[in-house]
Amino acid sequence: MRYILHPHPDTPPARVRGVVVDLVATATGLLLTFIVEGGDALLLPEAKSPLRAGGLWKTTCFELFLAPGGSESYLEFNYAPSTEWAAYGFDSYRAGMRDLPQIAPPHIARGGPDAGYIIEVDQELDDIPPGPCHIGLSAVIEEVDGTKSYWALAHAPGPPDFHNRDCFTGRLPASEQ
Repeated sequence: MRYILHPHPDTPPARVRGVVVDLVATATGLLLTFIVEGGDALLLPEAKSPLRAGGLWKTTCFELFLAPGGSESYLEFNYAPSTEWAAYGFDSYRAGMRDLPQIAPPHIARGGPDAGYIIEVDQELDDIPPGPCHIGLSAVIEEVDGTKSYWALAHAPGPPDFHNRDCFTGRLPASEQ
């Protein structure tokens, strides 16, 4: 499934022209491909060991939010072009934040700006309860000139806030396991 992200109206990009996400559900998780059109303008961190890290959203970072249907709880996954990552659980809107200790580390591969910058993520979700989920896909894009733009499937009124359920407009059906 292909999703188109939209920049927040208060934080337009300078040279980046678009962000799309291809999402494929697998038997064990999700394959995500984030494509940035105008990727030659991105400020990219140096590649590092693929370790869990905090504060990834302070520069170019790609995000996945999963919210089980009928629940206030949700999960947040951050993927940086450095190949660092983070995974958090929340009890409700920005409340009860904790690291997800049992989540399998994602495999993150980064590409170049030739046809648009690409980051591919293979995220296992074995420890996630089965069932349909609402999805939020987002990106913080920092450009070489310092411009930061905030991209999501949809935006709530006010400043950018990827945790707002108004941003979770994608749907992931229950797995067929």
